[in-house]
Amino acid sequence: MTDASNLPTLVVWGAFALAFIFGAVANRTNFCTMGAVSDIVNMGHWGRMRMWLLAVAVALVGANLLFYFGLVDLSKSVYQRPTLAWLSLAVGGLTFGVGMTLAAGCANKNLVRLGGGSLRSLVVLTFVGISAYMTLKGLFGQWRASYLDPVSIDLSTLGLASPSLPALLGKWSGVPARTALLATLLIIGAGLLIFVFKDRRFRANRAQVLGAFALGLIVVAGWYLSGHVGYGENPETLETVYFATNSRTLETLSFVGPTAYSLELLMLWTDKSLHLTFGIASVIGVVLGSMAYALATRQFRWEGFASLADLRNQLTGALLMGFGGVTALGCTIGQGLSGLSTLALGSFIAVACIVVGSAATLKAVAWHEERTA
Repeated sequence: MTDASNLPTLVVWGAFALAFIFGAVANRTNFCTMGAVSDIVNMGHWGRMRMWLLAVAVALVGANLLFYFGLVDLSKSVYQRPTLAWLSLAVGGLTFGVGMTLAAGCANKNLVRLGGGSLRSLVVLTFVGISAYMTLKGLFGQWRASYLDPVSIDLSTLGLASPSLPALLGKWSGVPARTALLATLLIIGAGLLIFVFKDRRFRANRAQVLGAFALGLIVVAGWYLSGHVGYGENPETLETVYFATNSRTLETLSFVGPTAYSLELLMLWTDKSLHLTFGIASVIGVVLGSMAYALATRQFRWEGFASLADLRNQLTGALLMGFGGVTALGCTIGQGLSGLSTLALGSFIAVACIVVGSAATLKAVAWHEERTA
């Protein structure tokens, strides 16, 4: 049995290892949610979206099997709060979608690019971190807490055991919770797999298929690491806690909030109350994993901003991503993979709004370019 005093270190190093692999795989497969939306809007090509959906399917089946067998308690995650702050999720999702499109990639994509030598992404991530921190604890946070979060629905008053799709199915059908969970997994999991693999060209793309399975399994492993391995009794307070997570509950991969916490740790390094966490280790791991792959394949290249207009768009997008990612409780990874893997109702709202915001921005940019051509 692992000594509880060693659990924070185990969680941090485990998160780093998982994120390192995630960064390398994401670089190898050009995994990018914004790119997937762009491919559909601009070219009608669904290859990268199928990869993203396959990663979602693997993550949600794996995570909920852990939950079903009692290895983790997904109901304690930030995604399954009993109060559904639908306005925050919608506004945050739309804002993040617009921001990631202006910045030509989400937080995860910029971490991957930074590992490949993009100084532009370093600037973008710095502004994402500043904006996210302002939304967590600063001026933007005051606006979020005062005007967005109060507009919510208490799902417990509707008789839902949890704010999730299985709970909704159980409420409507009257079947037991465990049966509803398995039925939801079967319906959504099978539906996603059928859609993903019906395309012959995608089936033949071994890199995307294996990459999607790897990324989805990493999300599942993150839940197990923080929610099972890192769950134990604090030797100082004798309370049962989740070790080395910023949210003080179980976590898996997400990159907007952790970027802010990484910036905070760098600025307040001598503050002994701050420590390396699952999220901060994940940020570092993705960058170094991507860098390892770029160096090994001789694809590492220094990159800067193309023009003043590029700088303006990237920084605007970064600020919007920081605000949107925190307000929506996650990014394309934090909500798109991790949140959806819990089958939380709020995650579906956030992800839908991220996609809509990105697609609308892509169309607006294309329209503007046509008019000015």
